[in-house]
Amino acid sequence: MNIPMEYYLAVSTIMMFAGIYGFLTRRNLLAMLISVELMLNSVDINFAVFNRFLFPGELEGFFFTVFAIGVSAAETAIAIAILINIYRNMRNIQVENINELNG
Repeated sequence: MNIPMEYYLAVSTIMMFAGIYGFLTRRNLLAMLISVELMLNSVDINFAVFNRFLFPGELEGFFFTVFAIGVSAAETAIAIAILINIYRNMRNIQVENINELNG
């Protein structure tokens, strides 16, 4: 049973726009991080889908996907470490309060 490419691209597009919406509307840094991860995962889906449908015998798209997942995991670990330090100093991770770090 083959699933058409359009279905994968529709899911990826919905994920991308949900991530963009979440990033632009949320004021909590953790929610913004989750939105960025959602956008990165939609890109990973596109890498895998285009590789599967355009070059079925090759693995370049899957290698890019695995590399992007690794970069995403490292980015998330660093971002969470930064958020923990911000929370320890301010007891809050809202975007409006980040300018208080200068003082």
